[in-house]
Amino acid sequence: MKKNIRAIALLSAAVIGLVSFAGCSDSSDEGTVTLTNVSYDPTREFYEAYNEIFAQHWNELTGQEVEITQSHGGSGKQALEVANGLEADVVTLALEYDVNAVRDAGLIEDGWVSEFPNDSSPYTSTIVFLVRKGNPKDIHDWDDLIKEDVGIITPNPKTSGGARWNYLAAWGYADRAYGGDEAKTKEFIKKLYENVLVLDSGARGATTTFVENGQGDVLLAWENEAYLSVKDYPDDYEIITPSVSILAQPSVAVVDKVVDKRGTRDAAEEYINFLYSDEAQRIAGDNYYRPYNETILNEYADVFDLNVDLVTIADFGGWDEAQSKHFADGGVFDEIYEGK
Repeated sequence: MKKNIRAIALLSAAVIGLVSFAGCSDSSDEGTVTLTNVSYDPTREFYEAYNEIFAQHWNELTGQEVEITQSHGGSGKQALEVANGLEADVVTLALEYDVNAVRDAGLIEDGWVSEFPNDSSPYTSTIVFLVRKGNPKDIHDWDDLIKEDVGIITPNPKTSGGARWNYLAAWGYADRAYGGDEAKTKEFIKKLYENVLVLDSGARGATTTFVENGQGDVLLAWENEAYLSVKDYPDDYEIITPSVSILAQPSVAVVDKVVDKRGTRDAAEEYINFLYSDEAQRIAGDNYYRPYNETILNEYADVFDLNVDLVTIADFGGWDEAQSKHFADGGVFDEIYEGK
């Protein structure tokens, strides 16, 4: 981390939970405002860079200093932490359903998804495969993952937003491959999870298991996580983009009840608004997220495969239906994984 960065980054939720803002009308000393951004695992590097430019932007706009505290973990777990009392001014989570969980706890007002452009999703991603250099297991598409000798690393869909995107991308592929035959699709997903060696709680933990601990033959990964691994270890890993993946839309929202209590609404709203600025969109692209701005996205056409066939959450009836069918207790994931 740069020594002069104004954001306080990479703190655990447990540490942040010790910080009390009770009774503060402006959250800080005069001339300084503090914000807490509760996010999911793979956004650490992106928000480290973003917080620095936002601090400069806010100072130029208002004359105030701003300090941003970050919390990272599995998206579902992070949503639960906020719902249970972790004070977040903003949440920047892996998917709409997790923000809705915070809304359902009475902390975010209805209609949040329409508050900012692109369904309150300032950047997107997709799911790719990270394999070892030379691709020794000859993995090119989802059907290669059900071979008997392939070990898969992916997080747990019960706690990780990225893991839910992984699962749905695989389901989308199988659904097309089997012409909508759900029984065959379910059997395909069961075979895939029979090859899973480790279910970490979050995407960054899964990356550590694969990259640093050397387990498995393939990591099902956020595109940005895969690119960061290749950037750090160019001689050790390579990325495979499957024929079908999914449009992953991480969601952002102001936590209304907290900002109104702390008097931080203006700063929190601008924190999210500024994510759509050209400068922030390029930081997203530099950190291997796909910018919402189409013009800026095209500047990264040499980085991303912009022609990949993407299913969307709408193909699953939206997040409420997908969560209920696949990831709720007793849902399809429990059925196939507990019986593996």
